[in-house]
Amino acid sequence: MRKLQLPDSAAPIAEGRRNAPSAARNLAPILAVLAEALPDSGASLEIASGTGQHIAAFGQQFPQIHWQPSDGNPANLGSIAAWCEGQANILPPQVLDACKPGWAQAWRRDHGALTSIHLTNLLHLISTHEAETLLAEVAQALAPEGVFCLYGPFKRGGALVGEGDRAFDASLRAQDPAIGYKDVEWVQERLRSAGLSLRPVIEMPADNLMLLARRPLSG
Repeated sequence: MRKLQLPDSAAPIAEGRRNAPSAARNLAPILAVLAEALPDSGASLEIASGTGQHIAAFGQQFPQIHWQPSDGNPANLGSIAAWCEGQANILPPQVLDACKPGWAQAWRRDHGALTSIHLTNLLHLISTHEAETLLAEVAQALAPEGVFCLYGPFKRGGALVGEGDRAFDASLRAQDPAIGYKDVEWVQERLRSAGLSLRPVIEMPADNLMLLARRPLSG
């Protein structure tokens, strides 16, 4: 597992919870998009739940949906569980390596297909090969009409948008040349190739984007 130096590290606050400032900053605009995009009920998976701040808020905002937090790092499960404590519609967090081939088939076998999958601020922290695997597996894990909600920073037409993005991408690639910002067009093409249909890209604060991809009813 990569150990990266990130500008927004999570700090402990209380009762086992950790706080990432960026998670607090981007939560409101993400919730606004989800209010329009999510189905009325179903089973949802968050990949890379991190501190647990987002999925705790998702569970409160959308109580009719059953939420499954997950993370590739077992050390994050305690904070996730602490944030979600007392919410009956949020299952205990589990370890999931979403970059590992085959997890979607196993998930459907053990838990059933998912009505939505959520991923925030991860693609730039993994390699292109890992991202390609993750996107293909997500498409397989979705139920017909299920939606994938993907938020984060991206290149656009091969270019980085702002000075902050250029500096952050350079710092990531200095730590690991295999990682860094992905082209949004490349991500869209991977999702289409996996059989998903895309809605128009949604501009988010701080030059981030939200991509919404849906599995067709006949898929």
